[in-house]
Amino acid sequence: MPENTATADFIGIGQNALDTLIELPRFPAPDSEVEFLSACPLPGGQVITAVIACQRWGLKTRYIGKVGDDAAGELHLAELVRAGVETHLIVVPNCASQSSFILVNRPTGERTILYQRDDRLGLLPQDLRPDWIVGSRLLHVDGHNAVAGAVAAGWARQAGALVMADLDHIYPGIEGLLPLLDYAVTSSSFVLRWTGAPGLPRALKALGARYGHRTVCATLGRGGALAWDGARLWYAPAYRVEVVDTTGAGDIFHAAFAYGVLQSWPVDRLLAFSCAAAALNCTALGARGGTKTIAEIESLRQCGSKLPAAIAEDELRALA
Repeated sequence: MPENTATADFIGIGQNALDTLIELPRFPAPDSEVEFLSACPLPGGQVITAVIACQRWGLKTRYIGKVGDDAAGELHLAELVRAGVETHLIVVPNCASQSSFILVNRPTGERTILYQRDDRLGLLPQDLRPDWIVGSRLLHVDGHNAVAGAVAAGWARQAGALVMADLDHIYPGIEGLLPLLDYAVTSSSFVLRWTGAPGLPRALKALGARYGHRTVCATLGRGGALAWDGARLWYAPAYRVEVVDTTGAGDIFHAAFAYGVLQSWPVDRLLAFSCAAAALNCTALGARGGTKTIAEIESLRQCGSKLPAAIAEDELRALA
């Protein structure tokens, strides 16, 4: 495997989706009727959203994913080209791209996702080429495509790149991906279920110890984020903003986390920056609607009002 020559700062392999955001005045009760306020199709998806955000923030990016041969696939390509992302899209014939209907409760901004994904849209190891991977500074994969992600992670690490993953659920092949990660950024439910440890702080420490990750982080939504770097626990509360839609907040958190890693920021700044970026994304509709500039994110990080801490400082000290 050739030496890493950093032809891209950030490479993402994984999901894309066409989201139809449906705003509701209230969440419907069973066997009821609710008049919706708006319905808007917008591009989204875990990894593709993170890649486009990093490109907007000045990183040189590359995206590798799979789409159907439909209008949604063409929209994803157009968005990637418009953003300036180097793109390798695998088109599946006679197949619909992944789609989601997202019910957004306007008073709170909370959402419920209904999705459909053809099994043929899953990335396979044979879909990938080493030259698409080698040369990255940081490779980002998702749990949905864990087997292909593990192959790419092996190539990336052999070439000297860092590897990061967005892990929200336990998918097939996760056990082969976890040992190849430098940074595991997970949902709290994932790390608790995978480790079986009593409580989130112990679960993060157990995951990091088992696989030797540089940092393990769990996102907590309105509770902020908690991380373990092998030496101590770090906590960052969420920021107080006017919430319109929480869609994509986690994807932007991952993008901001990756950006901070590539700036060599300390964990406390990295977590606060990621929480600020995620909060701002909630101020507009859609997975990428509230992607703000670095200056705007930094302003919120430094001066913004924070929500009450979900984890007490004395609890962190006791578990250190």
